[in-house]
Amino acid sequence: MAASLFLSQSPIATSTPRSSPSISLLPSPQTIKFPSPHSNFRYDLSIAISHALPRAATIIPRATASPSSAAPSTTAFHGRCYVVGDNIDTDQIIPAEYLTLVPSNPSEYEKLGSYALIGLPSSYSTRFVEPDETKTKYSIIIAGDNFGCGSSREHAPVALGASGAVAVVAESYARIFFRNSVATGEIYPLESEIRICDECKTGDVVTIELGKSRLINHTTGKEYKLKPIGDAGPVIEAGGIFAYARKTGMIPSQTK
Repeated sequence: MAASLFLSQSPIATSTPRSSPSISLLPSPQTIKFPSPHSNFRYDLSIAISHALPRAATIIPRATASPSSAAPSTTAFHGRCYVVGDNIDTDQIIPAEYLTLVPSNPSEYEKLGSYALIGLPSSYSTRFVEPDETKTKYSIIIAGDNFGCGSSREHAPVALGASGAVAVVAESYARIFFRNSVATGEIYPLESEIRICDECKTGDVVTIELGKSRLINHTTGKEYKLKPIGDAGPVIEAGGIFAYARKTGMIPSQTK
């Protein structure tokens, strides 16, 4: 079942460096529907923006590792995958000690990426980002159930995006991580039809084709069906909620 982003008719003010329209009234209510791991999930965009404003300076739109095409039907990602298991929480994705880093600062954004998934237990012998590096060589993460559980920190998808990852393919997601991934536009949270993490290994070369909703593992020769990303795709591709709202005229375009 599709979830909804509902834009209520209410004034929205912002003072962030990257999103600075003046106080304005949104047009008539609009609804954005997209798949969610929770069928009863309803996401009020006006509330999301108002809640994000006090800490919006800590989030910036995705600037690197963009899709291979702007057309949703042909967007694809290709690279090596990093495989994790179930219940990877936000403290494993980015430990709390690194939350003082401010992503709106380019150098701190880069440093945040260098710590992505550093909280994984020692049983993960391969580091997602090598020591003394700021970018990962694994552009796609394949996970099990309940990826992104734990706290609501927006730094989790931001850290993955800053590291150079472009997508997570998981069996299921914690609702807040899924929401934050779409809101920040940092990473595509894709759901698999089956438990792919048991059939892939870290280092396998894979391709994700969004238009066909499939993942191809070139190392094993297997293909897997993914659940469609739906209308969340254009929001992520635009760079997140603010960028998408400006692009579609839901809020005034940023003025210089």
